[in-house]
Amino acid sequence: MSFEGVHTPLVTPFKADAEIDHDLLGKHAASLVGRVSGLGVGGTTGEYYALSFEERVKTFDTVASAVGGKTYLTAGINATTTKEVLLLGKEAKRAGYNALLVAAPYYVQPTQEELLDHLLKVDDALDMPVMLYNFPARTGTAIGDEVLDKLLERPNFAAMKESTGDIAHLHHLATHLPDRFLLSCGMDDQALEFFAWGVRSWVAGASNFLPEAHTDLLEACVKRGDFVTGRKLMTQLLPVLELLERSGKFIQYVRYGCELAGTRVGNARAPLGTLNDDERSAFAKIVQPLLRNAQ
Repeated sequence: MSFEGVHTPLVTPFKADAEIDHDLLGKHAASLVGRVSGLGVGGTTGEYYALSFEERVKTFDTVASAVGGKTYLTAGINATTTKEVLLLGKEAKRAGYNALLVAAPYYVQPTQEELLDHLLKVDDALDMPVMLYNFPARTGTAIGDEVLDKLLERPNFAAMKESTGDIAHLHHLATHLPDRFLLSCGMDDQALEFFAWGVRSWVAGASNFLPEAHTDLLEACVKRGDFVTGRKLMTQLLPVLELLERSGKFIQYVRYGCELAGTRVGNARAPLGTLNDDERSAFAKIVQPLLRNAQ
């Protein structure tokens, strides 16, 4: 088990009162075991920023208990302070997670030197495999080349989810990173481009409700090198992925996609709202044929 393959960043199910539905979270996680290569808890798709520290820790425990060591588990431990990141990481390690997902602390916008110090402290304290998460549109801080070069001196820094959306930056990373460091697709509507550049990992929010469509695409391109089939599969999946990435309602669409697939995970926590009737109808029309294909 590793960062390779499709990894699902789990949605956090909420009840009508906006409390976490841990029973449903466990069932949802268990339902994806064997259909994807691994699961992530505490990522953007799971709305980690909207959860308290205690809630985040409990989600770690819920999923670890539900999957029973049957899949690769990554814990998202991002927070605004190094202290909280380390505390979350220690809880993930206690719960038996295989790896960590770590981005730049959001909102505070550390310098590159401060970011490097932060990430090295994570490695020093936790000694676990790390997938970096480069998402400057959300965090306000990019993981620059000089930081990467220093981190690559340490074996625990094993992968990076690249979510800038900049194809030129993908080209740069794909041609400059060493083979031992795994690049992961973090911009879903560019998955085909990532695979064309040799990327073997995909952290994909829509795999919460379309796991087979994602694994079929990755396997066609990565395992078989069949980009003719890959283009056909991506053509079918692309309208879904474009809505997620370009609409400004990523979380809302993932939640409604889960509902269309038979798992009602509730609404996002405020301030995020819900899809309107037209958005729901349009999304259903493009998702339902893919769900039927998977049956």
